[in-house]
Amino acid sequence: MNIFEFVTQDELDELPEDPNQAFTTFVRHAQRRLGAKTKELDNNDGWEELNEARHGFMNVVVAAAKRYQIEPFSSLEVPRLDDFGAKDHRQFKADLDHYMTQLLLDNSIRGKRDSVLIETKGRDRIRSHVHELRKCVDSSGLPEVKKTALLKRITEFEAELEKRRLNLLAVARVTFELMAVPGGVWSSADITYKLITNVLQTVGEAKAIEDEARRLPPTEAPVALSAPRREGIRAAPASDLDDEIPF
Repeated sequence: MNIFEFVTQDELDELPEDPNQAFTTFVRHAQRRLGAKTKELDNNDGWEELNEARHGFMNVVVAAAKRYQIEPFSSLEVPRLDDFGAKDHRQFKADLDHYMTQLLLDNSIRGKRDSVLIETKGRDRIRSHVHELRKCVDSSGLPEVKKTALLKRITEFEAELEKRRLNLLAVARVTFELMAVPGGVWSSADITYKLITNVLQTVGEAKAIEDEARRLPPTEAPVALSAPRREGIRAAPASDLDDEIPF
């Protein structure tokens, strides 16, 4: 299997910018496609093709790790196809699952830090502000191309607002683009900026309350990934004295 049998171009284009998140998303896509291929080949007893698919999976995962600098996989050497078998696949999958668990937990911690849970009342307030902002864009003197782009950005923000946690980057993106518009093109610049300020205030208050409750530091270095085994460690051999003890 080649790269596009594991991940589509659209899925590649939509990968997150964060390396850890991009890698874990990439691996999920590839695992899903390998699972479907495995089920198909298991029914047809296609062992050789199955082994090639598993080797291809390892090949693209290691290649992605190199691009995103995800250790230890970025330093891993992919064996030649002739030297690759079921045992190699099982070990690679077990090690990958071990590291993926740590990466996903890191992503979850980071995601909470970079997002905020807003109560229903606060969400309704933001929705009303966003609705008014859309009307301001519609009635502005902006060129149609710019107006369309801003309306698209507002629609994307509304979609983010429906998720359980609101991504702070989505908030920053839409507010920065709206604030960058010259005041003279708005029918009422004061109203527009007040609406933007109200959105930021609602989000900021919710984030401050949440951070205080969780008491997380604003920035924290991620914990280094640990290996599933400590290679080279062996049980200490029994001493001669132990052999002489009669019990």
